[in-house]
Amino acid sequence: MTTTLPSSDRSTTDRPRREHRSEWLEALERRDDAIVVRPTRYLDGEHIREHSHGRSQLLYAMTGVVTVTTAAGRWMLPPGHALWIPAGTVHAVDIAGDVEMRSVYVKPDALDALPQHLHVAALTPLMRSLITAASGLFIDDRTGGPRTAPDDGRSQYIMGCLLHEIPRLMEQPLGLAFPQEPRLAALCHAFLAAPSPHGDIDGWAAALGMSRRTFTRHFRRQTGLSHSTWRRQALLMAALPRLSAGEPVTGVALDLGYDSVPAFTTMFRRMLGAPPKAYLAAARR
Repeated sequence: MTTTLPSSDRSTTDRPRREHRSEWLEALERRDDAIVVRPTRYLDGEHIREHSHGRSQLLYAMTGVVTVTTAAGRWMLPPGHALWIPAGTVHAVDIAGDVEMRSVYVKPDALDALPQHLHVAALTPLMRSLITAASGLFIDDRTGGPRTAPDDGRSQYIMGCLLHEIPRLMEQPLGLAFPQEPRLAALCHAFLAAPSPHGDIDGWAAALGMSRRTFTRHFRRQTGLSHSTWRRQALLMAALPRLSAGEPVTGVALDLGYDSVPAFTTMFRRMLGAPPKAYLAAARR
């Protein structure tokens, strides 16, 4: 049995958008399909309050920058990336810039190889094409509204390929775990408010009354990362929205406290495998 889904966020309505989302997600839970794809648009500054899904979600921001926050941390999606959100994960979403989004909702048992942890993944050209093709299956060509995907050979082929490509996506270091210990969490939030490549681990250790060695162990236990790696990821999260919006690399690097553009570029290449301009150009292709 199939269920006709309520209008997507792109339709006009007198009801608040969050009511549309709630109605749509309730209908989603009643569907038998292994995969459902939903196209949505959001405006700069929108906030989607905490919620969860009975299905896992591959959240793909085609334009703009999306930040997803959970109890465990914060994950950022620049263009060309997607976030894998396992079923049941409570999360909130913040929008920077006008965002064209595609969400792929997958039943947790649709494939044994599906990832089990929340992470950012770089999308391949093949995956972007599959998501675009799959989202078209759920849009009525005449009205522009949602519909049940056709049950034909082409549709099944596209959805099957999409499902099997999900486990092959390469994870990217664009997540930022937050510690549970309040004093350390406060230090991390203060760093995010004023990120700098010159963070002093001895200063952080002293603030908690710990030796450098004890602090290093404590930080890794709380976040799963070394202090230096965590700082670099925080700097990436500060830089990428501005770079994605077209700001010059020089201005972003200097604003973040780097002594030179090459120093910033070296950090960026070490974390993401390419210098800023090449990385962003590849993500948009």
